[in-house]
Amino acid sequence: MQVAENMAVSIHYTLTNDAGETLDSSIGSDALVYLHGQGSIIPGLEQALLGKAVGDKLNVEIEPSEAYGNYDEDMVQVIPRQMFEGIDVIEVGMQFHADVSSGPGVVTVINVEGDDVTIDGNHPLAGMKLFFDVEITDIREATMDELAHGHVHGAGCSH
Repeated sequence: MQVAENMAVSIHYTLTNDAGETLDSSIGSDALVYLHGQGSIIPGLEQALLGKAVGDKLNVEIEPSEAYGNYDEDMVQVIPRQMFEGIDVIEVGMQFHADVSSGPGVVTVINVEGDDVTIDGNHPLAGMKLFFDVEITDIREATMDELAHGHVHGAGCSH
């Protein structure tokens, strides 16, 4: 069986950046299970996995445009502290749900200077070339329920 559209695919992965620093990994925990072709993972990785089989191991280099997008300076803005009503302490690194130019998203505080708070609506990995070491551990046909809901059902799923 090969990775194809509407297949439930299980992978173990390690994600690193240009400097070789590990950013994320499934090693030592459960494999990541996703529904192929539903946009559950970044486009570049999904494309690289297409046609692969259980046991295949691959190293994938993904450009920002096929990952979390290019860094967009227009998504960085300075807003007044009073926009954070009810929050007494605002620190660099804090994240908040907000409406960004592409709809609902997450913004990260990148600077606090007096009453000015600089927020960044880019994904934290935007603009970065990403490197994945991947092993495919399982492939199966998705169930009708999974296809209807657009994601894999597993332990803890409320559907």
